[in-house]
Amino acid sequence: MQQLNFQQVWRYREQLWDGIQVTLELTVIAVIAGLAIGLAGALLTRHGPRQVKLALRAYVEVFRNTPSLIQLFVVFFVLPGLGLRMSPFVAAALALSLYFGAYAIEILRAGLDSIPRSQIEAGHCLGLSTWQVYRHIVLAPALRNVYPALGTQLVILLLGTSLASQVSAEDLFHAGSFIESRTYRSFEVYAVICGIYFTLVLITKALLALAGSLAFTWPVRR
Repeated sequence: MQQLNFQQVWRYREQLWDGIQVTLELTVIAVIAGLAIGLAGALLTRHGPRQVKLALRAYVEVFRNTPSLIQLFVVFFVLPGLGLRMSPFVAAALALSLYFGAYAIEILRAGLDSIPRSQIEAGHCLGLSTWQVYRHIVLAPALRNVYPALGTQLVILLLGTSLASQVSAEDLFHAGSFIESRTYRSFEVYAVICGIYFTLVLITKALLALAGSLAFTWPVRR
């Protein structure tokens, strides 16, 4: 029986660190872009023209009901045939952003729908502008209501970045595959990769909890 030897994996710590950086970069880009898509999409599904609402509904249904790996393959392998050629990293970031955006639209739309219309009407009666009503009466409470769901989806996105390795993006999982091909220490390599993902998730959850406690308990400026 082959003895465990994690020292072989430690020799490639620079590759692991580079993979962690790429994984975090993909996550941050996808979260920022996805939230922008989600917020714009949620508002347009409530106030946009009918054609825009139908297009957004089709986008959400397609990306929520198809495997994210296929979405990534379409972006990386199909779009170049239409003249949209991009690097593995860009393709992965785009696919993950669209994936997260589809879920963010539904989550944020549910949050907006959770605000009673009577509160919005009360804000207008108090003389608040439309922007002030959305900022203080709609958006802030809506985000508070859906923050746990968004946080859960963010963690799923972080773990989903491992799919980027399938198009040769040099993320953490890609680094693990590279190290395994050099050391033939499959158990040690993937045990370390699993531990790193687990640690990243725990850190992410802690940061989300801290951000939520600061954002939703801090006194509101008037």
